[in-house]
Formats: sequence, C-alpha cells, structure tokens
Amino acid sequence: MSRGPRPGVDPVLRTRARRRALQAVYAWQVSGGEVRTVIAQFAHEQAHEVADLEYFEDLVRGVLAHRAELDASLQPYLDRTIEEVDQIERAMLRIAAYELQHRIDVPYRVVIDEALKTVKRFGSEHGHTYVNGVLDRAAAEWRAVEVRAARG
Repeated sequence: MSRGPRPGVDPVLRTRARRRALQAVYAWQVSGGEVRTVIAQFAHEQAHEVADLEYFEDLVRGVLAHRAELDASLQPYLDRTIEEVDQIERAMLRIAAYELQHRIDVPYRVVIDEALKTVKRFGSEHGHTYVNGVLDRAAAEWRAVEVRAARG
C-alpha cells in the first residue's frame, strides 16, 4: 500500500478543505441551519482560499447527514457525552469519524494527522491530545485491517 498522496489528490488543498469544513461544522453546531446554507456560507470563502471544494462539501454534507450515527459510533471512545466535548474538538471528531467510516480512500493515518494539526491550530491548548486518544482507539476498530498492517 502506498503511503504517499494518491494521484490527483493535492494534500494542501485537502488540508484547506478540512480546515474550512471544521469551521462550517462548528458554525452549524452553534447556530443550526440547513446544510446548503452552511455550505453556501463557506463555499464562497473556500473558493478564494483555493481548496478542494468538492471534498469540503462532501465532509460537511456527510457529517450533517450522518451526525447521529457518527455521534453514536464515537461515544464508546469518549469519557463524556458528545455534547460535553468542546465545540471545536466535537466538530473535528465528527469530521474525522466521517472520514474514517465513509472515506476509506483516505488512509487512517492521514485522517488522524490532519485532525490533530487542525485541532492544534483552532482548538484548546490540549484538545489535540484528547482527539488523538479518541481517534486512535476508534481507528483501531473501524479500520482494524489497515491499522494492523501499518503496525506490522
């Protein structure tokens, strides 16, 4: 299995898409609203930032469409309810859970690494530590074959 980026996938554009998706999911968590309104609000800015707009939309639509299922699947790895998790960390956990469960084309290590970088940038001082613990345990189950292969 290749460890580098897949052909046609620009990792920088994907990183920017994830960052924007975090902001969009966070905004939705705070204010609610319809998915198309949330996407429209951020898509304009997304286009100016030169990011992977298609990936951004998939992440936001996927998280909002599967929120209940994502929250339920994350719960066994949390030490509190999902609603009690900090807003930024909650948004990132939902995005990463969506990627781990629905975007198997993205290696689990990339999902976790990107989640940690994003939370370090936008989250609380030690939020990345919490997110790392949750995602490591979740990935070990949700992507068991891939994780075992990577760990040798």
